[in-house]
Amino acid sequence: MASRRTKALAIPKSVKDRVYERDKGRCILCGRPGVPNAHFIARSQSGLGIEQNVVTLCPDCHADYDQSPLRKEYREMIRAYLRRQYPDWDESKLIYRKGM
Repeated sequence: MASRRTKALAIPKSVKDRVYERDKGRCILCGRPGVPNAHFIARSQSGLGIEQNVVTLCPDCHADYDQSPLRKEYREMIRAYLRRQYPDWDESKLIYRKGM
């Protein structure tokens, strides 16, 4: 059975569906078709699988966000996008905390 942390970090289908709709099925960085499975705050850093922490990226932008020198630039672009989507967006609320 999965731990509470594992469950909290996973992206449920309902969240993927809402993010896909919010992002119109397009990569928020380049506009190509994408998949809503990119965490702003990575799972490895305890980033929650919630709408405010998930964006749609194409495979190329997702790979670059995860593993390239573009990460810092992309992170700022994603941060700005999420702030536009959620006026009360707060990075500190995107991290799993024990006892959630």
